[in-house]
Amino acid sequence: VQLQAFGGGLVQAGGSLRLSCVASGRTFTMGWFRQATGKEREFVAGFKSYNSNAFYSDSVKGRFTISRDNAKSTLYLQMNSLQPEDTAVYYCTATRTLILSNLRVPSAYHYWGQGTLVTVSS
Repeated sequence: VQLQAFGGGLVQAGGSLRLSCVASGRTFTMGWFRQATGKEREFVAGFKSYNSNAFYSDSVKGRFTISRDNAKSTLYLQMNSLQPEDTAVYYCTATRTLILSNLRVPSAYHYWGQGTLVTVSS
């Protein structure tokens, strides 16, 4: 399965962006991680397809919304009220099986997209 993410760009603080990720095959849980320069990759949001449950990191809860269009095999991340600390490369990711353990760590996921850069200016 290949994941292709797009939608990143430059935005001013307080602005919005929507990221999209298209999957070429069947996936189960999908999610977004991000990695800022010099930092470790961190969990942003996830979406469990089997129960349509969305879950978020504390840092983005209330500002970001994750959703999935199964007909289009596409995952979205609507990002509102963006702040400079949201600047990072955002990676789309997915599992190939049903995972019931911790889905907030990179090791839980099997497929990764190429990343799309989000830059928020102050």
